[in-house]
Amino acid sequence: MLSTLEAFKGYVMFAEHTLETAPPASRQAMENTAAAFGKVPDAVARLAESPELLNGFLELSASFERATLDPVAREVVIMTVAVRNDCHICVTMHTGKLRKLGAETGVIAALREQRPLDDERLEAVRQFTLSVLATAGGVDDAALKEFFAHGYTERNALEVVLGIGTYTMSTLANRLTRAA
Repeated sequence: MLSTLEAFKGYVMFAEHTLETAPPASRQAMENTAAAFGKVPDAVARLAESPELLNGFLELSASFERATLDPVAREVVIMTVAVRNDCHICVTMHTGKLRKLGAETGVIAALREQRPLDDERLEAVRQFTLSVLATAGGVDDAALKEFFAHGYTERNALEVVLGIGTYTMSTLANRLTRAA
């Protein structure tokens, strides 16, 4: 059995690292996250077992934050992936982020319930994200034209792929580690 795993009532639990127990290569990322959030979130504490995954995710997430998609559109991508992949911690965290960004409660509820958004431009992002996921990137011309018809660009299409990749990694790792 791996040293970082412990059996608890028949369930495997990934270690929830502290700054003292984390691999040295994860500690700076944990310190930076604690400074930003006021604490080390459970997901970060568990992902710290793999400095490569933790640091890679944080770097990709920072890159996605610099994308030209507006902040709410980026969160639509993230929430679409998080809900699809059933990552409860991600849905909770990004619901909070959408609220901080001033997103309407109807947008948040629709994303959480996998329903179409009333905002056509944001719905175009959601639909394009779902299309990229469903086709493993083999989006047809009609879906691309629909996305572009809402004012999005080729760069934005590639940024959606960046968001999908980043948050697929995060949601899968969070589910695997049982981050709560």
